[in-house]
Amino acid sequence: MNISARKSTILGIFATFVLFSQPGLAAEMMNKGEVNNSMNDSQKAMTQQPTMPSEEMNMEEPVIGKREFTVPSDDQLRERLTPLQYKVTREGATEEPFNNAYWDNHEPGLYVDIISGVPLFSSTDKFESGTGWPSFTRPVDPEAIAIHKDRSFLFIVRDEVRGKLSDAHLGHVFDDGPPPTGLRYCMNSAALRFIPAADLEKEGYGNYISLFK
Repeated sequence: MNISARKSTILGIFATFVLFSQPGLAAEMMNKGEVNNSMNDSQKAMTQQPTMPSEEMNMEEPVIGKREFTVPSDDQLRERLTPLQYKVTREGATEEPFNNAYWDNHEPGLYVDIISGVPLFSSTDKFESGTGWPSFTRPVDPEAIAIHKDRSFLFIVRDEVRGKLSDAHLGHVFDDGPPPTGLRYCMNSAALRFIPAADLEKEGYGNYISLFK
């Protein structure tokens, strides 16, 4: 290697070192064409910033059968809910037994929070409790509900069931239910919306279809 070639190589290595330590300088010098003559092709490639994939390439296919859950404002709820639904969910009232929408509903499907739409109970866990209210042995997802101590009924302390996202009063849970849990989630129909199994996909609950197969 002659002196001229050796000098060029040394300059190229030095330029590479400087450019790696100062990326902004690299970009500026590349734009001005000041480093092109002192670096070979492989050294130039080392200083180039990786090309990020475009937004179009990063797009994911939409998830079928899923939906997001939100809680409307109080003004919106007063417009959307019936007086009984509002009184139950927001004021903690209890509807009449044997005179509500779902106490004797036997159709397969999903029961969701009337306010947020979050899935709460499945018809596969529903049973005849004889109380006049829809009763279930367990929720679809325990994380969807919250349990609070309710001391509003005389001297009896009950376990109140509320929607975790909506904070809606749903009903109460008792330990006199059938197997496999021994629990009875006694719910107000007014706090629920029933979605037949055949409509789950179009309603955005397609990921729950497997519960009914």
